Amino acid sequence: MSRVLVVEDEDSFSDALSYMLRKEGFEVSVATTGPQALTEFDRTGADIVLLDLNLPDLDGRDVCRAIRQTSDVPIIMLTARGLETDRVVGLELGADDYLVKPFSMAELIARIRAVLRRTGDRATPTPAAAATPTAIEVGDVAIDPATHVATQGGASLVLPRREFDLLHMLMAHAGTVLARNKLMDEVWGADWFGSTKTLDVHIAGLRRRLGDDAHEPRYIHTVRGVGFRFASPAELAG
Repeated sequence: MSRVLVVEDEDSFSDALSYMLRKEGFEVSVATTGPQALTEFDRTGADIVLLDLNLPDLDGRDVCRAIRQTSDVPIIMLTARGLETDRVVGLELGADDYLVKPFSMAELIARIRAVLRRTGDRATPTPAAAATPTAIEVGDVAIDPATHVATQGGASLVLPRREFDLLHMLMAHAGTVLARNKLMDEVWGADWFGSTKTLDVHIAGLRRRLGDDAHEPRYIHTVRGVGFRFASPAELAG
C-alpha cells in the first residue's frame, strides 16, 4: 500500500482528498503547516507528497526545497496559482508534477499512479542494469548512475533527480541529437501528463549548473525543431 502525505491547510479539502485516496487504497497522513509536513514526512516515510503551495506559515516551495535536500520522493504540487512562472519554479525545485485547483479527483489519482509507476520503474532496475552501472565522462563532466554522483572539473554538481537523469541520458549519447519526445519518454515516462515545457525548464536548469550559455553553448546544444545534444568528446577537447 502506497503512503501519501497530504500537505494542505484547508480542512474541508484535505478531508475530501484523504477520503478519496483511502477509497483508492492509499494510506494517508495529513499535515497542515510547513514544519508539520517535514515532521510527518520523516515519520511516515511517505511514498509520494501532495503539496499545497499556499500554506499559512511556510511557502510550499520552501517545503519542497527542504524535502529535496534529503529525498527524491515524488512530489505533486497542488495550488490555485495557475501562472506559468509558478509552474516553472515548482518544477525547477524538483516537483514531479503540478495540478491547478480546481481539478478532478480522477485526474489526481491518475497522475499519482503515473508518477509512482515512473519513479518505481527507475528505483527498480533490471538485474542486468543493476549489475553493470556505467559511469560516463565527457570532457570535464562525469556522471555515475550507480552512486548518483555528477561532477564538473572534479567539483560536485548538485542535481535534482530529473536533471540528473536528463544529463545521464544526454551524456550517454554525446554528440548525437536526441529528439524531444525520446527525452520525455525516457526521463519522464510515456505516460507523462504534464506539459513538454518541463523539458525546457530542466534543460535550462542543467545549463545554469554547468555554467553553460544557451546562446553559445559548450555542453548542451539545441537543435531547433528536433531536440538537444550533449557535445562530443572531440568538441570539448578543443
